Amino acid sequence: MTGELKVRTVLGDIDPAELGVTDSHDHLFFASKLLPGQELDDPIAAAHALLEFKVRGGAALVQWTPYGLTRRTRELAWMSEEIGVHVVAATGLHRVEHYAPVILGRVVDGLVKEFVADLTEGTQPADLPDEPRTGPRAGLVKVAGAFHTIDSHARLTMTAAAVAHQETGAPIAVHLELGTAGLETVELLCGKLEVPPEKVILGHLNRNPDPQLQRQLAETGVFLGFDGPSRANHATDWRLFDGLEALVEAGHGGQLLLGGDTTTAAARDQPGASFLLTTLAPRLARQLGGDVVTAMLVANPARAFATSWR
Repeated sequence: MTGELKVRTVLGDIDPAELGVTDSHDHLFFASKLLPGQELDDPIAAAHALLEFKVRGGAALVQWTPYGLTRRTRELAWMSEEIGVHVVAATGLHRVEHYAPVILGRVVDGLVKEFVADLTEGTQPADLPDEPRTGPRAGLVKVAGAFHTIDSHARLTMTAAAVAHQETGAPIAVHLELGTAGLETVELLCGKLEVPPEKVILGHLNRNPDPQLQRQLAETGVFLGFDGPSRANHATDWRLFDGLEALVEAGHGGQLLLGGDTTTAAARDQPGASFLLTTLAPRLARQLGGDVVTAMLVANPARAFATSWR
């Protein structure tokens, strides 16, 4: 791939060096039938969260909410402009369990057209209930694996994501269910579907704190996302530090990304996106060194989310 590298934000393409301190995986808006009563769908609350993140030193936030789950791209653009924080939006599809039947039943060619249109024109399918047909362009494709496997839905969406990457250059971000099926995901995306590893970001590695697996994944060249702490997965929080330290010592510090992954209203302020900067980063800096943590928050996301757009 040749050409000038850019990060595609909801306000347009920027130089990767402009991204700054980045929350590499979070949600300002997210609503799923799996989380009734916990919807993130209040623009004012989202704006307050983004402003607090900025006050704490944040400069960019990557929202991994794919279409059909209330990603609110127009509101993302408004908040980005008013608050002064870069925001990257996602296209793609989450796990099958998150959706009503109207969203499902698509085939690869149809998904590719939808993903590419979203990435290049800011349009999405007419049968989606969560937002208008047009809006800001997405800057990545979000897909998801199943628990310990790649099910038929995941294979469908990952195949479409790979083709969309070939047509546009877009990075691919993958939700690993409870941190599992990482090797299977890399084998499919980077092996069979020939997506360059540096264009793949695996999320939720902290939810499956298996050091051998994390090392194997790092050796493939993909980016590794450690996002949380999560109220749903707090039992693994204390293992995050040793896991990151082991990967840094093994020479993989340049592949590590940090995120907050706020997916429920209850977690918006407890701990919320700002926890990444107020608590997690300082603790990591004391253990790993400030330069290493700065790379996870600045240099690594600048490479992970940048591409030569086509």
